[in-house]
Amino acid sequence: MKQIAYHVFVVILLSALTFNIALARQTDEAVIKNLDNLEREAVLKGDTAALFNKFWSPNIVINTPANRVGTVETAKASLRAGKLNYASFERVIEKITFTENIAIVMGYEVIKPQGASDHAGKTVTRRYTNIWMTGKDGWQVVARQATIIKVE
Repeated sequence: MKQIAYHVFVVILLSALTFNIALARQTDEAVIKNLDNLEREAVLKGDTAALFNKFWSPNIVINTPANRVGTVETAKASLRAGKLNYASFERVIEKITFTENIAIVMGYEVIKPQGASDHAGKTVTRRYTNIWMTGKDGWQVVARQATIIKVE
């Protein structure tokens, strides 16, 4: 009888631990979804303080839609030149994967560039990946990739 009670206890304990781990992942996923959306809004608004002080790591590496590798400095230059100016910016997350202190977010974006931006006045659809890493400054994007798949 003691052995059955012990096994029942172990099963309940393992179930509780599994539930807590799953719940923590759901919480992490909600945090990343929110941050990815806030980062999108900061790009749309041109909020450089939020982008450079909160969302983007000072060491960010970007594979840009213009097929160039960029850094935080090239992102600053693009913003100053009005190259990241959008009338609208929608983002759809298709998958979030966690590996230790890294969250990989993949999906697609639909933007309507304006002003000095490439493809101004058109609708641009692109695939994207944001790689978030958590550290002493919280979650920040350390790498980003965006590839244009359609311009209408």
